[in-house]
Amino acid sequence: MKTYTENSRLTINILLSFFAFLWFLPFLFVVVNSVKTRKEYNLGEFWDFPQGFSVLENFEYINTRIDFMMGFLNSLLYGAIATTLAILFASLAAYAISALKIKWKMFWFMLIYSGTIFPFQMYIIPIFRMYSNVDLYDSKIGLLAVYTALCIPFCLFVLRNYFYSIPKELVESAKMDGATDFKIFVSIFMKMAKAPIAACFLFQFTWVWNDLLFGLTLSKSAEARPIMSSLSLLNGAAGTNDVPSALLAAILASIPTFFIFLVLNKSFNYGFPTTSK
Repeated sequence: MKTYTENSRLTINILLSFFAFLWFLPFLFVVVNSVKTRKEYNLGEFWDFPQGFSVLENFEYINTRIDFMMGFLNSLLYGAIATTLAILFASLAAYAISALKIKWKMFWFMLIYSGTIFPFQMYIIPIFRMYSNVDLYDSKIGLLAVYTALCIPFCLFVLRNYFYSIPKELVESAKMDGATDFKIFVSIFMKMAKAPIAACFLFQFTWVWNDLLFGLTLSKSAEARPIMSSLSLLNGAAGTNDVPSALLAAILASIPTFFIFLVLNKSFNYGFPTTSK
């Protein structure tokens, strides 16, 4: 029986290692070819190892075609601020729906959560027309507002479910000690919700960072354009394609989300199953 179990475990490990390698293979291709020159990439074989290390040259090409750093900083701004504001607003709404005595709790929840039911593409034309009329088109404030609003429903869903799992006895004990509703929200609900908050931040920051639809539609200048919209213009700006430079730009653009995942990994692993009760 023991031998059978060990053989089964070995077979599973081999299969998982094989699938992990297949999953990692495209990333390996990106890394290998991102350090090649354009000539070496076009004339060489698909899996040839690079003859040199042309990272600086490729990065200089990127900067001559697009304002990479401006897009990078814009997306950091949008991701950090929009996600933080969304979590703040969603946590207040989740606390009111789950812990306070308000009328039509389910109605308010469904009203806010309905923002995720419809495809985001259907919001593009109304938002574009409104922004054009109120001078928010091609502005950082306009994109921040859109990203914040679109992140709120998911955060509300996660935090509301978690807040319902907090024992009512704990809240009643705090009220007996004279704590106000806001004090209970800050001292109990928010402190106990660090794990789901981390999960919400990871999910929503990644979505904002990877967004292309709203970035392309609601911005046209480098001062407001996020990173993914900037990368989409990389090759077309010159009329020619420099694949190694595009691959290098993609690697550099993936660093923030990878770093945030490493930082929040433990909280994410604990928070996701907890909030899905």
